[in-house]
Amino acid sequence: MKASKIFALSIVLTLFSCNNDDNYVPISSIDLALEDALMLASNNQGKSFFMLPESDNYIEIPQDINNPITPQKVELGQLLFHETGLGKNPMLDEGMETYSCASCHHADAGFQAGKRQGIGDGGMGFGLFGETRDINPLYTPDMLDVQPIKSPTALNSAYQKLMLWNGQFGATDQNIGTEAQWTVGTPKETNNLGFEGVEIQAIAGLGVHRMVVDEQIVTDLGYKAMFDAAFPEIDPSERYTLTTAGLAIAAYERTLLANEAPFQQWLAGDYTAMSEEAKQGAVLFFDKAQCVSCHSGPSLGAMEFAAIGVKDLEGSDIFTTVDEATQKGRGGFTLNTEDDYKFKVPQLYSIKYNGFYGHGSSFNSIKSIIEYKNAGVKENAAVPDSALDSRFLPLGLTEQDINLLAIFIEEALDDNNLNRYTPSSVMSGNCFPNNDTTSQNDLGCN
Repeated sequence: MKASKIFALSIVLTLFSCNNDDNYVPISSIDLALEDALMLASNNQGKSFFMLPESDNYIEIPQDINNPITPQKVELGQLLFHETGLGKNPMLDEGMETYSCASCHHADAGFQAGKRQGIGDGGMGFGLFGETRDINPLYTPDMLDVQPIKSPTALNSAYQKLMLWNGQFGATDQNIGTEAQWTVGTPKETNNLGFEGVEIQAIAGLGVHRMVVDEQIVTDLGYKAMFDAAFPEIDPSERYTLTTAGLAIAAYERTLLANEAPFQQWLAGDYTAMSEEAKQGAVLFFDKAQCVSCHSGPSLGAMEFAAIGVKDLEGSDIFTTVDEATQKGRGGFTLNTEDDYKFKVPQLYSIKYNGFYGHGSSFNSIKSIIEYKNAGVKENAAVPDSALDSRFLPLGLTEQDINLLAIFIEEALDDNNLNRYTPSSVMSGNCFPNNDTTSQNDLGCN
């Protein structure tokens, strides 16, 4: 629909509305333009294609048929995700019960870490949103529980069949045929359990990140009755394990949906939820800028991998060496050279809190990565031009276009009430997401 026709239609709708209805909000030309762009971007499915379900609407939330979401699992998973009492396998005694899953995936940073590189065991401090977490001086860098890549968000993970930047976790979808890479003795072996990525990552991650779950610990911490309620079909001899704990955490993670973001409210019919500038940015996102060619669906992400020449983690504040497999992204897992330097397309909700973008955290603002994609020039010389995604080209956006896109992502995609997914306390009584002395002070747990 041309802009002139859209504007004319908006005038008609305004003139013929019920002027005495104080609740009436006219549909403006920019609202109509956005609706039109969404229709085109969704193959005529319209707004519903981009809507996130309510977090307790389990029927509508994508889930693994082998791990159906139940209230009992979600309740248990929420607590286990934040439970520092599970941190019982630290490298040093000083790290005992000081870390949790939420150390690197907490609500205050949009369920990411608040730094370029998240730290579990061996870290200390939190600050306001995880930004001051640093190495405990008793630990050397080789002792730290850190990853050689930016910690991905747990938010909107229900819309991912495979997990991690290289998609190595998950036994379904694009990982069918990669069984030779599910190496025995490594976390990838967990794929043999047959679950989707959210479940596999949660199960494998507990072990990787030095958590311990067994019947004694579950009993001591007070979770045994919750495990019984969540997994009554599993024999008690196998009910209190890393696997069941991971399944509960995965069920909880699938409910972490940014469904209160202004754009989601607009999709639901509240045309006042977004500012005019955010609406203009949204029209650009779904039309001229073609961001939607990669970032689509309810999470504005994609279950695909793309090479756009972004740098890996580097700098004096990085505690690990980035190995060749990590540098090659998807190809480092599949060993298929056609996958080299491809990384998963991330979701875009509530990303402003972390403050770092790209798998190597090489950008420090949303605007800077939009500018990077607009220029279409790689920053990582190690990535051959032949590997770059065909969509990574100069976009011809103006400075105003870039600013409007940044406003849409920063404002309209921000669910600023993510702490609704955080428990008031955990069964151990420990501080969370971290329980070291410095974090206790930062978080006011003393």
